[in-house]
Amino acid sequence: MKNKGDYEALYRAVLALETTEECEAFFSDLCTRLEIKAMAQRLEVAKMLSQKQVYNKIVEKTGASSATVSRVSRSLNHGENGYKLILQRLEKQGL
Repeated sequence: MKNKGDYEALYRAVLALETTEECEAFFSDLCTRLEIKAMAQRLEVAKMLSQKQVYNKIVEKTGASSATVSRVSRSLNHGENGYKLILQRLEKQGL
């Protein structure tokens, strides 16, 4: 894959999923359990950072390394606003 446009099929595949069950099946086929766990952990870290929780508490509660917390924080504050967008949408859904 050479450029961002090469990932479009993957993004469209994710957008085509309609239920949590479909997402679970797709991601189980696409990723290892460890990869799925890492993505879920990063999302939880982003949620906790957006709630202004401190690094040590986040590390303790999630099991994430301080490097992971730092990377998520950097993305949350200086990234493409993907975390902010999804966190807002999840909050609207009460999740």
